[in-house]
Amino acid sequence: MEAATAATAAMVWFRKGLRVHDNPALDAARRYGAGAGAASARLLYPVFVLDPRYLRPDPVAASPGSARAGVARIRFLLESLSDLDARLRRLGSRLLILRARHDVADAVCAALKDWNIGKLCFESDTEPYAQARDKKVTDFALASGIEVFTPVSHTLFDPAEIIKKNGGRPPLTYQSFVSIAGEPPDPAMEEYSELPPLGDTGEYELLPVPTVEELGYGDISQEIPPFRGGETEALRRMKESLQNKEWVAKFEKPKGDPSAFLKPSTTVLSPYLKSGCLSSRYFYHCIQDVYKSVRNHTKPPVSLIGQLLWRDFFYTVSYGTPNFDRMKGNKICKQIPWSENEELFVAWRDGQTGYPWIDAIMIQLRKWGWMHHLARHSVACFLTRGDMFIHWEKGRDVFERLLIDSDWAINNGNWLWLSCSSFFYQYHRIYSPITFGKKYDPNGNYIRHFIPVLKDMPREYIYEPWTAPISIQKKANCIIGKDYPKPVVDHETASKECRKRMGEAYASSRLDANPTKGKTLNSSRQKMPHGDQDTSNSTSAKLLKRNGPAE
Repeated sequence: MEAATAATAAMVWFRKGLRVHDNPALDAARRYGAGAGAASARLLYPVFVLDPRYLRPDPVAASPGSARAGVARIRFLLESLSDLDARLRRLGSRLLILRARHDVADAVCAALKDWNIGKLCFESDTEPYAQARDKKVTDFALASGIEVFTPVSHTLFDPAEIIKKNGGRPPLTYQSFVSIAGEPPDPAMEEYSELPPLGDTGEYELLPVPTVEELGYGDISQEIPPFRGGETEALRRMKESLQNKEWVAKFEKPKGDPSAFLKPSTTVLSPYLKSGCLSSRYFYHCIQDVYKSVRNHTKPPVSLIGQLLWRDFFYTVSYGTPNFDRMKGNKICKQIPWSENEELFVAWRDGQTGYPWIDAIMIQLRKWGWMHHLARHSVACFLTRGDMFIHWEKGRDVFERLLIDSDWAINNGNWLWLSCSSFFYQYHRIYSPITFGKKYDPNGNYIRHFIPVLKDMPREYIYEPWTAPISIQKKANCIIGKDYPKPVVDHETASKECRKRMGEAYASSRLDANPTKGKTLNSSRQKMPHGDQDTSNSTSAKLLKRNGPAE
């Protein structure tokens, strides 16, 4: 390759940010090396590297997939890559897919050298694994005389800037975050009809987007999730959601039916925001356009805009908090002596607790890789401070592996919240595994879909099948203890014991683990509703807790 060519070759390295719209890294790469009056670079290398850390099949995993990603999550990624490749091809380019043998950073560094890249562009990432990976690549590139551009475009704001404005510490309440953040930058929505041509890739093996089967997962005969990956689907889903201006104006996160599965009561845009198929700044901008056309609309924290701000809040706190993803060494996390009970944990993970509401949610998670935010609240509370008193990190790992919107910052933040380890401390408010779901779905249609063995159970017993007389069980072709498990814990007894143990843990760590000394985090401004919980039947409390943006 000639030196003159090398000086004008740019690589855009995709990881998240799997889109063409509002993609500053792609935009900078396409402009690099353009001469006077030229609109674009001479050569462009759009690259994605398959990471064995996430994609290597694990035959001993609890469900099909790798050690870190279930099949639904992997399939969503592959669909997103296929769509990105198709969109790049329409612009005269394509996605260059490489397979890392061991380390993604090594694969990128080798390509930078072999292809004589002059500029490397990739979206900034705040996750610890990504930070270490990206530093290795950046250090190599700079040492090799390669220009590096890493714009912030996965979030509305730059977490580092928010922390700097807050005196070097992340704001630990939503209210303080919003007051510091202000308005986000506008999205970069310049449209272009073509991209620079591909550079010569030499001896490199360029892979097509693999299928799930080609990655080595074999014949996966599980239910195909209804949510397809990709920028095209993200923009279609966003447009469809925002067409109903009245719905957008009245959107309130506390409201919504967690049992609605055929047509979820949220936008289900969280997976697309997580993978960067949809720009959060563009989504924010489009919501604001709707607000301008209506007389009144809900406000943060419960509005759609409020959900995007929650997302950035968790990104900022996670970026500025060492050991955010664990209890030990995490200064904002309560140190709670959680129990170790593998049998109970496995029953929860596999949807075999004997509580149909809990089990149906966990089965939907395994099959679809998604469930409603209030469903997430229910099962997270049940595992931790509600019934089982098992460490939130165990549940976090299951969600991280299986959710198609699995997001390091938000997932950890929500488990800290739901376990009352940080942010939210009203541990006596416990979701009932019986009455909470019944309020939304008295006939149990959600349960009947995801747990077919219970499909003929009369509605008066569908949430508590162990209370059905044996004659009813026989008629429903479901004998409890044989065809469907008996409850693994007695909720009334277990929840009382959990409250007692939480109270003891709080008493011993009150001064050590609350960095704000109780001034704001435990205030009435940062609550979540408990729905039909054991302590109250009130549903009037406002939900500031969220589980993924506008899921």
